[in-house]
Amino acid sequence: MAKKDKYLVGLDIGSTKTSILIAEIEGEFVKFLALGAAESKGLRKGLIVNLDATVSSIRRAVEEAEGVANVPVEEALIGVAGNHVRGANSRGGIALGPRPRDIEREDVRRAVDAARNISLPEDREVLHVLPHEFIVDAQDSIRDPVGMVGQRLVANVYVVTSSIAASQNLVTAANKAGILISDTVLEPLASAEACLTQDERDLACCLLDIGGGTTEIIAYGGGVVRHIGVVPIGGDHFTNDLAVGLRTPTPEAERIKRRHGWAASSFITDNGAIEIASVGDRPPRAIFPHMLTDIIEPRAMELLSLIRDDLQRAGLDGQIPAGFILAGGGARLRGLDDIIEQSFRLPVRIAEPKGLADLPGQVAQPEYATVVGLVLAGAKARRSGPHRSGTLVSKLKAMFAGAS
Repeated sequence: MAKKDKYLVGLDIGSTKTSILIAEIEGEFVKFLALGAAESKGLRKGLIVNLDATVSSIRRAVEEAEGVANVPVEEALIGVAGNHVRGANSRGGIALGPRPRDIEREDVRRAVDAARNISLPEDREVLHVLPHEFIVDAQDSIRDPVGMVGQRLVANVYVVTSSIAASQNLVTAANKAGILISDTVLEPLASAEACLTQDERDLACCLLDIGGGTTEIIAYGGGVVRHIGVVPIGGDHFTNDLAVGLRTPTPEAERIKRRHGWAASSFITDNGAIEIASVGDRPPRAIFPHMLTDIIEPRAMELLSLIRDDLQRAGLDGQIPAGFILAGGGARLRGLDDIIEQSFRLPVRIAEPKGLADLPGQVAQPEYATVVGLVLAGAKARRSGPHRSGTLVSKLKAMFAGAS
């Protein structure tokens, strides 16, 4: 293995924070080396709105990570998310010949390619093709048809598409920061790689990746992705509501949200006064916890309502018995897991990303689920065969497709 192929790097550019994680491959293990994080102001709801600010944020995060790991960051996997991402079911099949024969791995690839061949507008591209099941002649619900005998093979898949411009702008920002992007990966798919158990995927669950500008939704059932969605509310909306409602600077609103905020007034245990900064040169003021929840709770209820609407449109309301897993920085809002559990009457847990050796506790947190998952995704792609530049894309797609 070449020296540079020993290392894997994940790059997560969020609305509030850019994270970059460096890991090292040691045999069967992927070892955590360093994490760099920097404030991000160039992205909004998954779209770059200020390229220079985004590039600057990436550079600061890279410098921090390189300084700890003493490893140069040259190549990375980057996460893609936002309102421009779409998912749809598709089906395609191939004839195997006039007589039944053994199905080979190449046949599976051709069937999946036939299913992914959907008509797309010029400004969109396929990000992932995620097989649900295969059908051999009249037999359905087949997970892996290789070695079976038949005359026709059909693939049912879930196709994830994204805006070409949105994805390319992320790649451009990374390139300007001196990083070559080896592939783009759907962020909630990466988060799921780091946070979900196989039992949860099999029974049916939903991961909510609550970022700064949006909440990404990915639902599993029968071990495969059944739905992806996004709702336009994230942690920044709670912060901005507090800044406006309490007439306090945004950094102060973020601080008091983290330290004193609750998702619902029923959870408040301390009614003591809280001193907050005022705007401009005005003196600090005293507020009380109920004043925070009076602002936070309606926004939390709106978030829950949008999540329920999204799942209902997908036909999944009441179809996720394993419940919800909360990732992203927004998962830290105290009491949010409890009100989701009460509202949906389903189990809820806060994500703790796993899978990397020597992962420190301060990184095994919900806000780093995506960047940990990106590295794990890259490691799986590498294991599918010898790593060569230009082949990682196909390997990654095959890995997520379960066809490797």
